[in-house]
Amino acid sequence: MSTIGSIGGGGEESNAEERPQALPSDVEVEFGGREVRLRLEKKLLRKLDMRMSMLVLIYILNYIDRTNVSAARLEGFEADLHLKGQQFNTVLGIFYVGYVLIQVPSNMFLNHIGRPSIYLPACMVLWGTLSCLTGATHNFTGALLARFFLGIVEAAVFPGALFLLSKWYKRSELGLRTALLSCGFLISNAFGSLIASGILSGMQGKLGHAAWRWLFFIEGALTISVAIIATFILPDFPENSQHFLSPEEIRLAVLRMQEDVGIGDEEMERRDSRFHGLRDALGDWRVYWLALALLSLVVSLSFSVFFPTLVETLGYSPTVTLLLCAPPWGFAAVVAFAVSRHSDKTGERFFHIVIPLFIGIIGFVTATLTMRLAARYLALFLMAQSLTGYICFLTWTSNTFAHSPSKRAVALAFVNAFSQLGNIASSYVWQKSWGPTYIHSYAICISTSGLGIIMCLIFRQVLANQNKRLEQRESSAATPRGYRFLL
Repeated sequence: MSTIGSIGGGGEESNAEERPQALPSDVEVEFGGREVRLRLEKKLLRKLDMRMSMLVLIYILNYIDRTNVSAARLEGFEADLHLKGQQFNTVLGIFYVGYVLIQVPSNMFLNHIGRPSIYLPACMVLWGTLSCLTGATHNFTGALLARFFLGIVEAAVFPGALFLLSKWYKRSELGLRTALLSCGFLISNAFGSLIASGILSGMQGKLGHAAWRWLFFIEGALTISVAIIATFILPDFPENSQHFLSPEEIRLAVLRMQEDVGIGDEEMERRDSRFHGLRDALGDWRVYWLALALLSLVVSLSFSVFFPTLVETLGYSPTVTLLLCAPPWGFAAVVAFAVSRHSDKTGERFFHIVIPLFIGIIGFVTATLTMRLAARYLALFLMAQSLTGYICFLTWTSNTFAHSPSKRAVALAFVNAFSQLGNIASSYVWQKSWGPTYIHSYAICISTSGLGIIMCLIFRQVLANQNKRLEQRESSAATPRGYRFLL
Protein backbone atom coordinates (compact mmCIF):
# COMPACT_ATOMS: atom_id res chain seq x y z
CA MET A 1 0.00 0.00 0.00
CA SER A 2 2.86 2.34 0.67
CA THR A 3 4.04 1.66 -2.87
CA ILE A 4 0.68 2.69 -4.27
CA GLY A 5 0.74 5.83 -2.16
CA SER A 6 4.04 6.88 -3.65
CA ILE A 7 2.96 6.56 -7.27
CA GLY A 8 2.05 9.98 -8.74
CA GLY A 9 -0.36 11.74 -6.44
CA GLY A 10 -1.94 13.40 -9.44
CA GLY A 11 -0.41 16.78 -8.61
CA GLU A 12 -2.13 17.25 -5.25
CA GLU A 13 0.81 16.24 -3.08
CA SER A 14 3.57 17.30 -5.45
CA ASN A 15 2.21 20.84 -5.69
CA ALA A 16 1.69 21.22 -1.96
CA GLU A 17 4.94 23.14 -1.53
CA GLU A 18 3.89 25.66 -4.17
CA ARG A 19 0.69 26.59 -2.40
CA PRO A 20 0.43 29.22 0.32
CA GLN A 21 0.22 27.44 3.65
CA ALA A 22 -1.56 30.24 5.45
CA LEU A 23 -3.32 33.47 4.55
CA PRO A 24 -2.11 36.82 5.88
CA SER A 25 -3.19 37.57 9.40
CA ASP A 26 -4.93 40.79 8.38
CA VAL A 27 -7.64 39.13 6.27
CA GLU A 28 -10.09 39.54 9.15
CA VAL A 29 -9.56 43.32 9.05
CA GLU A 30 -10.93 43.38 5.51
CA PHE A 31 -14.37 42.48 6.90
CA GLY A 32 -14.22 44.63 10.03
CA GLY A 33 -12.88 42.02 12.45
CA ARG A 34 -13.47 38.38 13.26
CA GLU A 35 -16.94 38.75 14.79
CA VAL A 36 -18.23 40.78 11.86
CA ARG A 37 -16.79 38.25 9.42
CA LEU A 38 -18.43 35.33 11.24
CA ARG A 39 -21.82 37.06 11.05
CA LEU A 40 -21.32 37.78 7.37
CA GLU A 41 -20.30 34.17 6.74
CA LYS A 42 -23.42 32.85 8.48
CA LYS A 43 -25.54 35.19 6.36
CA LEU A 44 -23.77 33.99 3.22
CA LEU A 45 -24.33 30.33 4.09
CA ARG A 46 -28.03 30.97 4.80
CA LYS A 47 -28.43 32.56 1.37
CA LEU A 48 -26.58 29.72 -0.31
CA ASP A 49 -28.45 26.98 1.54
CA MET A 50 -31.82 28.49 0.61
CA ARG A 51 -30.92 28.58 -3.06
CA MET A 52 -29.10 25.24 -3.10
CA SER A 53 -32.19 23.58 -1.63
CA MET A 54 -33.61 23.74 -5.14
CA LEU A 55 -31.02 21.12 -6.11
CA VAL A 56 -32.72 18.64 -3.79
CA LEU A 57 -36.05 19.09 -5.55
CA ILE A 58 -34.32 18.85 -8.94
CA TYR A 59 -32.63 15.60 -7.99
CA ILE A 60 -35.90 14.18 -6.61
CA LEU A 61 -37.53 14.79 -9.98
CA ASN A 62 -34.40 13.55 -11.75
CA TYR A 63 -34.58 10.20 -10.05
CA ILE A 64 -38.38 9.90 -10.20
CA ASP A 65 -38.30 10.39 -13.97
CA ARG A 66 -35.44 7.90 -14.21
CA THR A 67 -37.05 5.10 -12.18
CA ASN A 68 -40.80 5.54 -12.76
CA VAL A 69 -40.55 2.79 -15.36
CA SER A 70 -40.17 0.31 -12.48
CA ALA A 71 -43.49 1.45 -11.01
CA ALA A 72 -45.11 1.42 -14.45
CA ARG A 73 -44.05 -2.21 -14.76
CA LEU A 74 -46.53 -3.10 -12.01
CA GLU A 75 -49.46 -1.77 -14.05
CA GLY A 76 -49.04 -3.10 -17.57
CA PHE A 77 -46.00 -1.33 -19.05
CA GLU A 78 -44.47 -4.59 -20.31
CA ALA A 79 -47.76 -6.01 -21.60
CA ASP A 80 -48.87 -2.85 -23.44
CA LEU A 81 -45.52 -2.47 -25.19
CA HIS A 82 -45.33 -6.21 -25.91
CA LEU A 83 -41.95 -6.59 -24.21
CA LYS A 84 -40.53 -10.09 -24.07
CA GLY A 85 -37.59 -11.82 -22.40
CA GLN A 86 -34.88 -9.35 -21.37
CA GLN A 87 -36.38 -6.39 -23.26
CA PHE A 88 -37.56 -4.64 -20.09
CA ASN A 89 -34.05 -4.95 -18.62
CA THR A 90 -32.65 -3.53 -21.84
CA VAL A 91 -35.02 -0.56 -21.59
CA LEU A 92 -33.68 0.04 -18.10
CA GLY A 93 -30.03 -0.44 -19.06
CA ILE A 94 -30.00 1.72 -22.22
CA PHE A 95 -30.61 4.79 -20.06
CA TYR A 96 -27.13 4.47 -18.57
CA VAL A 97 -25.38 4.30 -21.95
CA GLY A 98 -26.22 7.92 -22.70
CA TYR A 99 -25.83 8.79 -19.03
CA VAL A 100 -22.23 7.54 -18.98
CA LEU A 101 -21.18 9.11 -22.29
CA ILE A 102 -22.23 12.68 -21.52
CA GLN A 103 -21.24 13.34 -17.88
CA VAL A 104 -17.61 14.36 -18.42
CA PRO A 105 -18.20 16.72 -21.40
CA SER A 106 -21.26 18.08 -19.58
CA ASN A 107 -19.28 19.07 -16.49
CA MET A 108 -16.47 20.51 -18.64
CA PHE A 109 -19.05 22.63 -20.47
CA LEU A 110 -20.64 23.73 -17.19
CA ASN A 111 -17.25 24.74 -15.80
CA HIS A 112 -16.59 26.71 -19.00
CA ILE A 113 -19.85 28.68 -19.13
CA GLY A 114 -20.20 29.10 -15.34
CA ARG A 115 -24.01 29.38 -15.51
CA PRO A 116 -25.66 26.39 -13.82
CA SER A 117 -28.82 28.48 -13.26
CA ILE A 118 -29.43 28.28 -17.01
CA TYR A 119 -27.77 25.01 -17.97
CA LEU A 120 -29.36 22.69 -15.39
CA PRO A 121 -32.97 23.95 -15.86
CA ALA A 122 -32.56 23.68 -19.65
CA CYS A 123 -31.64 20.03 -19.21
CA MET A 124 -34.67 19.62 -16.95
CA VAL A 125 -37.03 20.88 -19.65
CA LEU A 126 -35.56 18.39 -22.11
CA TRP A 127 -35.82 15.39 -19.82
CA GLY A 128 -39.35 16.36 -18.72
CA THR A 129 -40.33 16.40 -22.39
CA LEU A 130 -38.72 13.00 -22.96
CA SER A 131 -40.54 11.61 -19.92
CA CYS A 132 -43.84 12.69 -21.46
CA LEU A 133 -42.81 11.08 -24.75
CA THR A 134 -42.10 7.83 -22.94
CA GLY A 135 -45.76 7.76 -21.99
CA ALA A 136 -46.69 8.03 -25.66
CA THR A 137 -44.61 5.08 -26.87
CA HIS A 138 -46.28 1.94 -28.21
CA ASN A 139 -43.44 -0.51 -28.74
CA PHE A 140 -40.00 -1.61 -27.60
CA THR A 141 -38.13 0.62 -30.08
CA GLY A 142 -39.95 3.78 -28.95
CA ALA A 143 -39.32 3.07 -25.29
CA LEU A 144 -35.67 2.26 -26.01
CA LEU A 145 -35.05 5.54 -27.86
CA ALA A 146 -36.86 7.62 -25.26
CA ARG A 147 -34.83 6.07 -22.43
CA PHE A 148 -31.53 6.48 -24.30
CA PHE A 149 -32.03 10.22 -24.87
CA LEU A 150 -33.41 10.60 -21.35
CA GLY A 151 -30.08 9.30 -20.07
CA ILE A 152 -28.19 11.87 -22.16
CA VAL A 153 -30.01 14.92 -20.78
CA GLU A 154 -30.25 13.65 -17.20
CA ALA A 155 -26.48 13.10 -17.17
CA ALA A 156 -25.87 16.80 -16.53
CA VAL A 157 -27.71 17.01 -13.24
CA PHE A 158 -26.01 15.00 -10.51
CA PRO A 159 -22.32 15.58 -11.37
CA GLY A 160 -23.19 19.19 -12.18
CA ALA A 161 -24.87 19.62 -8.80
CA LEU A 162 -21.89 18.06 -6.99
CA PHE A 163 -19.54 20.41 -8.83
CA LEU A 164 -21.70 23.43 -8.01
CA LEU A 165 -21.65 22.53 -4.31
CA SER A 166 -17.87 22.12 -4.37
CA LYS A 167 -17.50 25.65 -5.78
CA TRP A 168 -19.22 27.20 -2.77
CA TYR A 169 -18.73 25.00 0.31
CA LYS A 170 -15.61 24.12 2.28
CA ARG A 171 -14.62 20.50 2.78
CA SER A 172 -15.95 20.57 6.35
CA GLU A 173 -19.35 21.71 5.02
CA LEU A 174 -19.56 19.59 1.91
CA GLY A 175 -20.52 16.24 3.44
CA LEU A 176 -23.79 17.48 4.90
CA ARG A 177 -24.74 19.34 1.72
CA THR A 178 -23.90 16.32 -0.45
CA ALA A 179 -26.04 14.22 1.89
CA LEU A 180 -28.95 16.64 1.60
CA LEU A 181 -28.64 16.55 -2.19
CA SER A 182 -28.40 12.77 -2.26
CA CYS A 183 -31.34 12.53 0.12
CA GLY A 184 -33.28 13.68 -2.92
CA PHE A 185 -32.61 10.20 -4.29
CA LEU A 186 -33.82 8.59 -1.06
CA ILE A 187 -36.84 10.87 -0.84
CA SER A 188 -37.69 10.21 -4.48
CA ASN A 189 -37.80 6.49 -3.74
CA ALA A 190 -40.13 7.15 -0.80
CA PHE A 191 -42.46 9.80 -2.19
CA GLY A 192 -42.05 8.67 -5.79
CA SER A 193 -43.67 5.41 -4.76
CA LEU A 194 -46.52 7.28 -3.05
CA ILE A 195 -47.08 9.51 -6.07
CA ALA A 196 -46.97 6.52 -8.42
CA SER A 197 -49.43 4.69 -6.19
CA GLY A 198 -51.92 7.55 -6.41
CA ILE A 199 -51.58 7.97 -10.17
CA LEU A 200 -51.64 4.27 -11.01
CA SER A 201 -54.65 3.60 -8.80
CA GLY A 202 -56.71 6.61 -9.92
CA MET A 203 -55.92 7.39 -13.55
CA GLN A 204 -56.60 4.09 -15.31
CA GLY A 205 -58.61 4.71 -18.50
CA LYS A 206 -58.76 8.51 -18.12
CA LEU A 207 -59.07 10.07 -21.60
CA GLY A 208 -58.50 6.59 -22.98
CA HIS A 209 -54.96 6.22 -21.60
CA ALA A 210 -53.56 3.53 -19.34
CA ALA A 211 -52.56 4.62 -15.84
CA TRP A 212 -48.86 4.00 -16.47
CA ARG A 213 -48.96 6.47 -19.36
CA TRP A 214 -50.42 9.12 -17.07
CA LEU A 215 -47.52 8.44 -14.70
CA PHE A 216 -45.05 9.64 -17.35
CA PHE A 217 -47.27 12.52 -18.53
CA ILE A 218 -47.84 13.98 -15.07
CA GLU A 219 -44.32 13.57 -13.73
CA GLY A 220 -42.79 14.95 -16.94
CA ALA A 221 -45.04 18.02 -16.84
CA LEU A 222 -44.12 18.57 -13.19
CA THR A 223 -40.42 18.51 -14.08
CA ILE A 224 -40.88 21.17 -16.79
CA SER A 225 -42.78 23.42 -14.37
CA VAL A 226 -40.09 23.19 -11.70
CA ALA A 227 -37.36 23.86 -14.31
CA ILE A 228 -38.84 27.28 -15.06
CA ILE A 229 -38.84 28.18 -11.35
CA ALA A 230 -35.30 26.84 -10.85
CA THR A 231 -33.91 29.31 -13.39
CA PHE A 232 -34.65 32.15 -10.96
CA ILE A 233 -33.44 30.38 -7.81
CA LEU A 234 -30.27 28.39 -8.57
CA PRO A 235 -26.98 30.22 -7.93
CA ASP A 236 -24.20 30.44 -10.47
CA PHE A 237 -20.52 30.19 -9.56
CA PRO A 238 -19.18 32.84 -7.12
CA GLU A 239 -17.76 35.06 -9.86
CA ASN A 240 -21.19 35.21 -11.58
CA SER A 241 -23.39 35.75 -8.54
CA GLN A 242 -23.75 39.54 -8.43
CA HIS A 243 -27.52 39.21 -8.78
CA PHE A 244 -27.99 37.92 -5.22
CA LEU A 245 -24.71 38.63 -3.39
CA SER A 246 -22.99 41.88 -2.50
CA PRO A 247 -19.36 42.45 -3.58
CA GLU A 248 -18.31 41.85 0.02
CA GLU A 249 -20.14 38.50 0.11
CA ILE A 250 -18.60 37.43 -3.19
CA ARG A 251 -15.15 38.29 -1.86
CA LEU A 252 -15.84 36.24 1.27
CA ALA A 253 -17.09 33.28 -0.78
CA VAL A 254 -13.86 33.24 -2.78
CA LEU A 255 -11.70 33.74 0.33
CA ARG A 256 -13.39 30.83 2.15
CA MET A 257 -12.37 28.42 -0.60
CA GLN A 258 -8.85 29.85 -0.65
CA GLU A 259 -8.52 29.28 3.09
CA ASP A 260 -9.85 25.74 2.80
CA VAL A 261 -7.48 24.39 0.14
CA GLY A 262 -4.66 26.94 0.10
CA ILE A 263 -5.40 28.46 -3.31
CA GLY A 264 -8.44 30.15 -4.80
CA ASP A 265 -10.46 28.66 -7.65
CA GLU A 266 -9.88 31.67 -9.88
CA GLU A 267 -6.11 31.65 -9.32
CA MET A 268 -5.90 27.92 -10.06
CA GLU A 269 -8.17 28.33 -13.09
CA ARG A 270 -5.88 31.00 -14.53
CA ARG A 271 -3.08 28.43 -14.46
CA ASP A 272 -5.24 25.95 -16.36
CA SER A 273 -5.81 25.81 -20.08
CA ARG A 274 -9.31 24.84 -21.14
CA PHE A 275 -8.46 21.12 -21.28
CA HIS A 276 -5.87 21.05 -18.51
CA GLY A 277 -8.43 19.66 -16.06
CA LEU A 278 -9.25 16.83 -18.44
CA ARG A 279 -5.60 15.90 -18.92
CA ASP A 280 -4.85 16.26 -15.22
CA ALA A 281 -7.78 14.12 -14.10
CA LEU A 282 -7.25 11.38 -16.67
CA GLY A 283 -3.57 11.25 -15.71
CA ASP A 284 -4.32 10.68 -12.01
CA TRP A 285 -4.59 7.00 -11.02
CA ARG A 286 -6.77 7.92 -8.05
CA VAL A 287 -9.59 8.92 -10.39
CA TYR A 288 -9.66 5.40 -11.85
CA TRP A 289 -9.37 3.77 -8.43
CA LEU A 290 -12.31 5.74 -7.05
CA ALA A 291 -14.32 5.14 -10.23
CA LEU A 292 -13.82 1.38 -9.95
CA ALA A 293 -14.67 1.41 -6.25
CA LEU A 294 -17.85 3.39 -6.88
CA LEU A 295 -18.80 1.09 -9.76
CA SER A 296 -18.59 -1.80 -7.31
CA LEU A 297 -20.82 0.06 -4.87
CA VAL A 298 -23.33 0.91 -7.60
CA VAL A 299 -23.72 -2.78 -8.48
CA SER A 300 -24.20 -3.59 -4.78
CA LEU A 301 -26.89 -0.90 -4.56
CA SER A 302 -28.69 -1.96 -7.74
CA PHE A 303 -31.57 -3.26 -5.62
CA SER A 304 -32.80 0.35 -5.37
CA VAL A 305 -33.89 0.36 -9.03
CA PHE A 306 -35.83 -2.88 -8.53
CA PHE A 307 -37.17 -1.99 -5.09
CA PRO A 308 -40.86 -2.26 -6.06
CA THR A 309 -40.13 -5.72 -7.51
CA LEU A 310 -38.46 -6.81 -4.25
CA VAL A 311 -41.31 -5.48 -2.12
CA GLU A 312 -43.75 -7.26 -4.44
CA THR A 313 -42.25 -10.58 -3.24
CA LEU A 314 -43.95 -9.90 0.11
CA GLY A 315 -47.22 -10.83 -1.61
CA TYR A 316 -49.28 -7.62 -1.57
CA SER A 317 -51.25 -5.81 -4.28
CA PRO A 318 -49.48 -3.26 -6.54
CA THR A 319 -50.92 -0.29 -4.59
CA VAL A 320 -49.90 -1.67 -1.20
CA THR A 321 -46.52 -2.69 -2.64
CA LEU A 322 -45.79 0.90 -3.67
CA LEU A 323 -46.93 2.21 -0.27
CA LEU A 324 -44.61 -0.25 1.49
CA CYS A 325 -41.68 1.08 -0.54
CA ALA A 326 -41.79 4.42 1.27
CA PRO A 327 -40.81 3.60 4.92
CA PRO A 328 -37.42 2.00 4.17
CA TRP A 329 -36.36 5.02 2.12
CA GLY A 330 -37.64 7.44 4.76
CA PHE A 331 -35.51 5.59 7.29
CA ALA A 332 -32.53 5.69 4.92
CA ALA A 333 -32.87 9.48 4.51
CA VAL A 334 -32.74 9.99 8.28
CA VAL A 335 -29.68 7.74 8.61
CA ALA A 336 -27.90 9.45 5.69
CA PHE A 337 -28.48 12.90 7.18
CA ALA A 338 -27.24 11.90 10.64
CA VAL A 339 -24.18 9.99 9.42
CA SER A 340 -23.12 12.68 6.94
CA ARG A 341 -23.50 15.39 9.55
CA HIS A 342 -21.31 13.40 11.95
CA SER A 343 -18.79 12.78 9.15
CA ASP A 344 -18.46 16.52 8.56
CA LYS A 345 -18.18 17.24 12.25
CA THR A 346 -15.39 14.70 12.80
CA GLY A 347 -13.66 15.18 9.42
CA GLU A 348 -13.67 11.39 8.94
CA ARG A 349 -14.91 9.63 5.79
CA PHE A 350 -13.81 5.98 5.66
CA PHE A 351 -15.75 4.51 8.59
CA HIS A 352 -18.81 6.58 7.67
CA ILE A 353 -18.72 4.78 4.32
CA VAL A 354 -17.96 1.19 5.28
CA ILE A 355 -20.18 0.81 8.36
CA PRO A 356 -23.44 1.47 6.44
CA LEU A 357 -22.18 -0.85 3.69
CA PHE A 358 -21.51 -3.59 6.23
CA ILE A 359 -25.00 -3.18 7.70
CA GLY A 360 -26.34 -3.45 4.15
CA ILE A 361 -24.50 -6.75 3.74
CA ILE A 362 -26.35 -7.99 6.85
CA GLY A 363 -29.58 -7.07 5.06
CA PHE A 364 -28.57 -8.98 1.92
CA VAL A 365 -27.68 -12.06 3.95
CA THR A 366 -30.97 -11.87 5.86
CA ALA A 367 -32.94 -11.72 2.60
CA THR A 368 -31.18 -14.82 1.28
CA LEU A 369 -31.81 -16.88 4.42
CA THR A 370 -35.56 -16.52 4.84
CA MET A 371 -38.84 -15.86 3.04
CA ARG A 372 -40.61 -14.80 6.23
CA LEU A 373 -42.41 -11.51 5.66
CA ALA A 374 -41.20 -9.58 8.72
CA ALA A 375 -37.56 -10.58 8.29
CA ARG A 376 -37.50 -9.74 4.58
CA TYR A 377 -39.12 -6.35 5.15
CA LEU A 378 -36.58 -5.59 7.89
CA ALA A 379 -33.84 -6.60 5.44
CA LEU A 380 -35.12 -3.96 3.03
CA PHE A 381 -34.58 -1.30 5.71
CA LEU A 382 -31.01 -2.48 6.28
CA MET A 383 -30.35 -2.55 2.56
CA ALA A 384 -31.81 0.93 1.96
CA GLN A 385 -29.63 2.63 4.60
CA SER A 386 -26.49 1.34 2.84
CA LEU A 387 -26.97 4.20 0.37
CA THR A 388 -25.44 6.33 3.15
CA GLY A 389 -22.04 4.83 2.29
CA TYR A 390 -22.51 5.84 -1.34
CA ILE A 391 -23.32 9.43 -0.31
CA CYS A 392 -20.26 9.73 1.94
CA PHE A 393 -18.12 8.23 -0.82
CA LEU A 394 -19.13 11.03 -3.20
CA THR A 395 -18.10 13.61 -0.61
CA TRP A 396 -14.76 11.85 -0.14
CA THR A 397 -14.18 12.00 -3.90
CA SER A 398 -14.85 15.73 -4.01
CA ASN A 399 -12.60 16.31 -0.98
CA THR A 400 -9.74 14.39 -2.60
CA PHE A 401 -9.61 16.70 -5.63
CA ALA A 402 -10.17 19.95 -3.78
CA HIS A 403 -7.75 22.31 -5.52
CA SER A 404 -8.23 22.68 -9.27
CA PRO A 405 -11.88 23.36 -10.21
CA SER A 406 -11.41 22.09 -13.77
CA LYS A 407 -9.83 18.86 -12.54
CA ARG A 408 -12.51 18.49 -9.87
CA ALA A 409 -15.25 18.93 -12.48
CA VAL A 410 -13.80 16.18 -14.68
CA ALA A 411 -12.95 13.87 -11.75
CA LEU A 412 -16.45 14.06 -10.26
CA ALA A 413 -18.08 13.50 -13.64
CA PHE A 414 -15.74 10.67 -14.65
CA VAL A 415 -16.04 8.81 -11.34
CA ASN A 416 -19.82 9.10 -11.37
CA ALA A 417 -20.11 8.29 -15.09
CA PHE A 418 -17.83 5.25 -14.94
CA SER A 419 -19.70 3.95 -11.91
CA GLN A 420 -22.94 4.01 -13.90
CA LEU A 421 -21.61 1.20 -16.03
CA GLY A 422 -22.56 -0.82 -12.96
CA ASN A 423 -26.19 0.13 -13.56
CA ILE A 424 -26.02 -1.23 -17.09
CA ALA A 425 -24.82 -4.56 -15.72
CA SER A 426 -27.23 -4.32 -12.80
CA SER A 427 -30.17 -4.26 -15.19
CA TYR A 428 -29.51 -7.98 -15.63
CA VAL A 429 -28.65 -8.77 -12.00
CA TRP A 430 -32.31 -8.90 -10.92
CA GLN A 431 -33.76 -11.26 -13.49
CA LYS A 432 -37.34 -12.40 -12.99
CA SER A 433 -36.24 -16.01 -13.34
CA TRP A 434 -34.14 -15.58 -10.16
CA GLY A 435 -37.16 -14.51 -8.13
CA PRO A 436 -38.82 -14.52 -5.74
CA THR A 437 -35.79 -15.39 -3.56
CA TYR A 438 -33.21 -13.58 -5.77
CA ILE A 439 -30.42 -15.48 -4.01
CA HIS A 440 -28.06 -15.05 -6.95
CA SER A 441 -28.79 -11.31 -7.06
CA TYR A 442 -28.10 -10.86 -3.36
CA ALA A 443 -24.88 -12.86 -3.67
CA ILE A 444 -23.66 -10.44 -6.35
CA CYS A 445 -24.54 -7.49 -4.10
CA ILE A 446 -22.66 -9.00 -1.16
CA SER A 447 -19.56 -9.60 -3.29
CA THR A 448 -19.46 -6.14 -4.86
CA SER A 449 -20.14 -4.40 -1.56
CA GLY A 450 -17.26 -6.33 0.00
CA LEU A 451 -14.98 -5.33 -2.89
CA GLY A 452 -15.93 -1.69 -2.42
CA ILE A 453 -15.06 -1.85 1.29
CA ILE A 454 -11.63 -3.36 0.54
CA MET A 455 -10.86 -0.71 -2.08
CA CYS A 456 -11.86 2.07 0.34
CA LEU A 457 -9.55 0.59 2.98
CA ILE A 458 -6.60 0.58 0.57
CA PHE A 459 -7.35 4.13 -0.57
CA ARG A 460 -7.51 5.36 3.01
CA GLN A 461 -4.06 3.94 3.66
CA VAL A 462 -2.73 5.63 0.51
CA LEU A 463 -4.01 9.02 1.66
CA ALA A 464 -2.68 8.44 5.17
CA ASN A 465 0.78 7.79 3.70
CA GLN A 466 0.58 10.96 1.64
CA ASN A 467 -0.44 12.96 4.72
CA LYS A 468 2.60 11.62 6.57
CA ARG A 469 4.90 12.73 3.77
CA LEU A 470 3.34 16.19 3.72
CA GLU A 471 3.83 16.43 7.48
CA GLN A 472 7.48 15.36 7.20
CA ARG A 473 8.05 17.89 4.44
CA GLU A 474 6.59 20.70 6.54
CA SER A 475 8.57 19.61 9.57
CA SER A 476 11.88 19.63 7.69
CA ALA A 477 11.10 23.01 6.09
CA ALA A 478 9.72 24.49 9.36
CA THR A 479 6.55 25.68 7.57
CA PRO A 480 3.04 25.96 9.09
CA ARG A 481 0.60 23.05 8.82
CA GLY A 482 -0.99 23.05 5.41
CA TYR A 483 -3.39 20.94 3.37
CA ARG A 484 -4.26 17.40 4.50
CA PHE A 485 -6.35 14.73 2.78
CA LEU A 486 -9.45 13.72 4.72
CA LEU A 487 -9.36 10.04 5.65
